[in-house]
Amino acid sequence: MTSGSSPTCCSCAAPTDVRRLLDALTAAWQRSDALFALLPPGAWTERPIALRQPFVFYLGHLPAFGCNQLLRGVLGEPGVRADFELLFERGIDPLDAADVPAEPPWPPLAEIVAYRDEVRRRLLDAAPRVSARARQDELAAGGAIYHVVLEHELMHHETLLYMLAERRWDALPAGVEPPVTGAGVPGLPVTVPGGQTEIGGHRDRQPFGWDNEFPAQRVEVDDFRIDSHPVTNARLLRFVRAGGYREEAHWTPADRAWRDAAQLELPHRWRAEGDEYFVRTPFGELPFAAVEGWPAQLSQAEAAAFASWAGGRLPTEAELQHAAYGTPDGSPREQPWGSGRPTARRCNAGFVHWSPVPVGSTPAGESAFGVHELVGNGWEHTSTVFAPLPGFEAWVRTYPGYSADFFDGEHNVVFGASWATDLRFLRRSFRNWYQRHYPYVFSKFRVVY
Repeated sequence: MTSGSSPTCCSCAAPTDVRRLLDALTAAWQRSDALFALLPPGAWTERPIALRQPFVFYLGHLPAFGCNQLLRGVLGEPGVRADFELLFERGIDPLDAADVPAEPPWPPLAEIVAYRDEVRRRLLDAAPRVSARARQDELAAGGAIYHVVLEHELMHHETLLYMLAERRWDALPAGVEPPVTGAGVPGLPVTVPGGQTEIGGHRDRQPFGWDNEFPAQRVEVDDFRIDSHPVTNARLLRFVRAGGYREEAHWTPADRAWRDAAQLELPHRWRAEGDEYFVRTPFGELPFAAVEGWPAQLSQAEAAAFASWAGGRLPTEAELQHAAYGTPDGSPREQPWGSGRPTARRCNAGFVHWSPVPVGSTPAGESAFGVHELVGNGWEHTSTVFAPLPGFEAWVRTYPGYSADFFDGEHNVVFGASWATDLRFLRRSFRNWYQRHYPYVFSKFRVVY
């Protein structure tokens, strides 16, 4: 239902940087279609995560976003279908399933697909008109608005995948290998000497960045000891068997209330059968021995409780930034491993695999301080509440709530990337965030002592 030929690009009058963005956007659309194709016909209105809209919403949301941002927002042109541009305008992020709004009646799939295809065609055709506005509109300069549309599309690939992981897809995409299983490397505390680190970036030095990435801030970090590798499922099992989910001392009052309301006794994707444990994955439920080496995927609240039980705490955003990109001589690296593009030996990101891999599988990604897997294999939980950097400006005027809507004290920064994170987000300035009680993200964590 969602397959079709890619729109023809009519962008010959656009500058080279915009033409490259259009190529990237076309590739992103092809991946979107491949992900939607994983759904069986009757699953479109399923809601595997109560805090998210059903799959059918995202089929319409992705094109509606592009139309609202670029055609209507930057060019001031009429949209394609005003009713769709309103219906599919925004997703939801309630703190509790009780706050989820009632679903509207969804249009027929054929109408949504036709709308999507027309929006895509018009977005490509609009490139010369966007370029013509480059001197008078910062969202047109350098094709910035195409960055907005492209990165939004790529972000939702990860959303779709962790929703799919809740229901299991019926067939694997062509070329996807079975998951890599087995034991992982146990993390050992290493000392990271203090120093200055930089959070965020500089708008005049990079092609694009979201509003929460600016302006760059220099932050002083004290010496700290941190796990060299993320916590594995095998290590988390010790916490479970020791009664960590019931030890009140390791949970904040708010996290304890959430845990009790959710009747949480195990990580969200775990199932116990007698003394045996099983873990639900995008490839179906697997025996614990198969995934014991994978990084432990938990909500931030559960990760914080484990860290307390282990005699430590979760790291701050600044500590992970310093551990990843800092060096003993104070000169920052572009990537934890130094320079050069990500490879399968450096990080598990950008769909190198369609699942986590055992911790320790990317030894070439080691940072200058001997800390591994700071990028890839899972978004890394931090203790840092998501908040604006000093001097913050919601500079994407067509999308002023991108970050600001989440400066509510209920979301924490997550660091790095997961296996389903596009490589575009592996820039040093990128910042991401999730609710503390949200267990669905492809995440990982480690402990600071």
